Amino acid sequence: MATAAEGVLPKGDRNSEKSVPHSSSDVEKQTAATGEGLKRNLSSRHLQFVAIGGTVGTGVFIASGTSIATAGPAGALLAYIFVGSLVYSVMLSLAEMATYLPVSGAFTQYAARFVDPSLGFSMGWIYWFSWSITYALELTAAGLIVQWWNSDLSIGIFITIFWVPITAVNFLPVDLFGEFEFWFASIKVVALVGFWIFAICMNAGVGNQGYIGFKYWNEPGAFAPYLAEGPVAKFVGFWAVLIQAGFAYQGTELCAIGAGESANPRKTMPQAIRRTFWSIFTLFVFTIFFIGILVPYDNERIAIGDTNAGSSPIVIAIQLAGVSALPDIMNAILLTVVLSAASSNVYSGSRVLVGLAEQNCGPAFLKRTTKRGVPYFATAITGAMGLLAYMNLSSNGGEAFNWLLNIISVAGFIAWACICICHVCFMRALKAQNMDRDTLPYKSWGGSALAIYGLTFCSIITITQGFIAFVPWNTQDFFISYISLILFTVLYVGHKLVTKSKFIRPAEVDLLTGKFEDELAETWEESPRSGWKNMMNKIF
Repeated sequence: MATAAEGVLPKGDRNSEKSVPHSSSDVEKQTAATGEGLKRNLSSRHLQFVAIGGTVGTGVFIASGTSIATAGPAGALLAYIFVGSLVYSVMLSLAEMATYLPVSGAFTQYAARFVDPSLGFSMGWIYWFSWSITYALELTAAGLIVQWWNSDLSIGIFITIFWVPITAVNFLPVDLFGEFEFWFASIKVVALVGFWIFAICMNAGVGNQGYIGFKYWNEPGAFAPYLAEGPVAKFVGFWAVLIQAGFAYQGTELCAIGAGESANPRKTMPQAIRRTFWSIFTLFVFTIFFIGILVPYDNERIAIGDTNAGSSPIVIAIQLAGVSALPDIMNAILLTVVLSAASSNVYSGSRVLVGLAEQNCGPAFLKRTTKRGVPYFATAITGAMGLLAYMNLSSNGGEAFNWLLNIISVAGFIAWACICICHVCFMRALKAQNMDRDTLPYKSWGGSALAIYGLTFCSIITITQGFIAFVPWNTQDFFISYISLILFTVLYVGHKLVTKSKFIRPAEVDLLTGKFEDELAETWEESPRSGWKNMMNKIF
């Protein structure tokens, strides 16, 4: 592991840099890389729980039931594991880049600097749009959850009640926001672990159903046929769930969005990214597994797909076990889950806007911050997008909102594919500029091969996820399935036509701006001594 003073230098020249003071231009570059006042006050713990807060939400607590209904318990479990492997490749690629260049907006800036300014523009804006729409989704979900207790009250009341404090908390200094998100996100982690313990007890025969074991994997079955019967239909069901699993995992990469506000980034970034992935992967896989053994895939309520506590497979499992008090408790926990995710949505969206502004892909005023480092314009604009939740109150609003929701799911796979492209181009730039990869602050074990694996399957899923629109052909389903890809293409082509941008040659890639080299502020994590521990540290 390199020391604090080591950058990307040829071997043999490392000690010479320790005596060289940073120039004023280096300081200006570092300031530019973190906006006009973003503060490096987020710890590794904060970064992890901001990502967990944004990821662990309705995707696992509610939408996981639809996944099991579509593919069956084994099909859904395999889908979440497979998508998890893709996210793993993305996260390791991201860790290597974000540790060396911890800039605000992270991968949206890497796309513009390593690949093509048009890619950074299109990727950044569709990513921001997807998170701002997700904020509106979470506000809607929060209102529907409260209707569990009183369905006569308008959902608009609760959208307003929750929009005000969630938007306001994002104007807190980033260290206070990090603490808020840490405690809020901790509730959902404890809730899921509590559900695992509950599931083990119910499976052993404590509940009304008696001993369960793998009864529901035998009848109605481990795999659910999708739209037909036979082995092919079961595989199609598995493939159809991949986009739902992608929606659930989306947000795992958020810990890198805060790279520009990370204290001691060369130590905290790889640590936060690795731990975030394994935390989320474990939470998802175990939760899907336990739901699959407690609730049969042909249960009518999990197939409905409503965004409320009544269709939550966790609540259904509790009710099937005959525990009367727990559904209300779980519903209250579910409300905190949604609000935590909503808060993280605003944070991530605002920092993406800052990154876009720094790459001249957005108005310069988006970089303005308060004295405590809060980008108030970017936060206000992202927060205002939450008001789109009111579309659910109109007669045709639900249909329009569903179109917007599809952007969220596919935008995640597009972003992951672009991150992998960035890593491949980053490796090419290092080689072209004679920089030794061994001197990077963090070196992922998979390298470009792992990034290519993620890129390949993220691209395939993005292209094929709307297959039901082709057999038979359905124009409306086609546009619903591919509207995000169409929007991404329009943004990319439009930016290229207007700016006439060109692909960046590896030898011309900017590998210096934003490089964190504050020797006095940074401390280093010692490398594990044993080869076994060193290997485990690279993987986990």
